[in-house]
Amino acid sequence: MTVLWVALVVLAVVLTWPPARRWGRTLVTIVHEAGHAGVGVLVGRRFLGFVVDRDLSGHAVTSGPVRGPGRVLTTWAGYPAPAVLGALVALAALRGWAGPVLVAAVVVMVVLLVMSRSVRTAGLVILVGLLAAALWWWGGPWRAGVVAGTGMAMLVGAWDSLRDVAGTRDPGQDHRTLAQLTPLPAGAWLATWFLVDAAATAAVVLAVRDLWQVPAL
Repeated sequence: MTVLWVALVVLAVVLTWPPARRWGRTLVTIVHEAGHAGVGVLVGRRFLGFVVDRDLSGHAVTSGPVRGPGRVLTTWAGYPAPAVLGALVALAALRGWAGPVLVAAVVVMVVLLVMSRSVRTAGLVILVGLLAAALWWWGGPWRAGVVAGTGMAMLVGAWDSLRDVAGTRDPGQDHRTLAQLTPLPAGAWLATWFLVDAAATAAVVLAVRDLWQVPAL
């Protein structure tokens, strides 16, 4: 139960303290762009680099065919990435896998550092990597709870991002790009992201409920 309480405290801090929420959104942007890049590589595209801007927006650049399933999957993958990864991180930490999660995070940050295309982006990636390494080394009994809470915070950030993109008129946003690449309208792509966010959130809520119902020994 200690892990769960620490996770909920971390989540509460992110929800109520604006600086923490802003840093959470920064992590969500990094994961969003990593989602584009990771899926792009999996479908045969080449990852050229990414940038996180001061307004917490970002963009990843991949090269490959301008149309086709690979381009569609790469474009689609950004917005659901924080929800999927957040749920996986939270569930893994709640089940005692916080250490491997942090090691994987450091490795991914090293890769993303190489692909960073601005000083600001590189600095943010280094900071995230150092925080993950420090938590792995010094986290002690609080480590699993902090990792789980971070995963939950990514879920919140995924919902924030979905709300923002649903309300924007920017023609360059991913759902409108997808509407240009496919027969489906932009709203349908927003709906797919909503369903992924909802499924990821439900998985974490059910895990928290199950832990809450376990009697203390």
